[in-house]
Amino acid sequence: MKIVSIVGARPQFIKAAAVSRALRRRHQEVLVHTGQHYDYEMSGIFFDGLDLPRPDANLGVGSGSHAEQTAAMLRGIEEVLLAENPDYLLIYGDTNSTLAGALAASKLSVPVAHVEAGLRSFNRRMPEEINRVVADHLSDLLLCPSDTAVRNLAAEGITRSTHQVGDVMLDVLNWARQQLTERPSEILERLGLKRQRYLLATVHRSENTDDPARLAQILSAFNSLDQPVVFPIHPRARKMIGGARLAGHVRLIDPVGYLDMMALAGSARMVLTDSGGLQKEAYWLGVPCLTLRDETEWVETVEAGWNILVGADPAKITGGVRTFTPNACRPALYGDGHSAERCIALLG
Repeated sequence: MKIVSIVGARPQFIKAAAVSRALRRRHQEVLVHTGQHYDYEMSGIFFDGLDLPRPDANLGVGSGSHAEQTAAMLRGIEEVLLAENPDYLLIYGDTNSTLAGALAASKLSVPVAHVEAGLRSFNRRMPEEINRVVADHLSDLLLCPSDTAVRNLAAEGITRSTHQVGDVMLDVLNWARQQLTERPSEILERLGLKRQRYLLATVHRSENTDDPARLAQILSAFNSLDQPVVFPIHPRARKMIGGARLAGHVRLIDPVGYLDMMALAGSARMVLTDSGGLQKEAYWLGVPCLTLRDETEWVETVEAGWNILVGADPAKITGGVRTFTPNACRPALYGDGHSAERCIALLG
């Protein structure tokens, strides 16, 4: 079979790294990068670090409003689909690239397979929530990371061709662990960090970066902490932070590749993030997590006692950093690290 895969942002590069390796052993893949994350720090560095095949097409969409991005992606993806005539279009997650891929394929009667289907925050103010709901309802094969995701789809009347396959990000993390065993990262040495003596923070979701008051609260909390806060800075967050005053222990660094990021996460005392992917990675790595949101799609990490929701409340953030202790037990979540093979088998 011929499969067109759509990626456009960091989490999708990570997921595609696992799926593409398995996919190309059995099928022909055409990998399309929409260019949603268009600069090297947010795009090329992840291709390099993940051993992901170079894209066969780069649409070069770049930044813009949701409408501008999605419209440009629709046009570009449609052209690829018409030229390639694939058996399936494969989409990941919940970005504008995901939405555009689902729309373009469905209008051309190309079957859509959605990796990470069924996630819900139940917050329709999130652009990602709109993207994932629409994509799921347009998909022909729904590849879910958890039983919760399957139940979410059933509640919306989607029961046909839904499968709980686990999370392909665990496949990639296991691969990364092996890589780091063979070639340890030097990121801690380069940054002068000691294991368990710093906090790792990421902030990128529009609900935090596009709300000046909310972002100011998060930065205020970071400033009041008494440990180094290592903050790989997303371009959107850097732009919004602007000239805000940051305490000396809050260290803004450029985005890093996947292996270095996993080395930073695995050695941190705690992770503070609004990233869904990093919530899971922290859990798998055995690092407690504070989620800088009011809800999460990855409810199992909260139920397991390794993740708490603190939103943008400075008191909750600082209190969590100082007092949160995870449960002694950390049950296995989101599969066994062989999710990519299950996805490929279901494609046929």
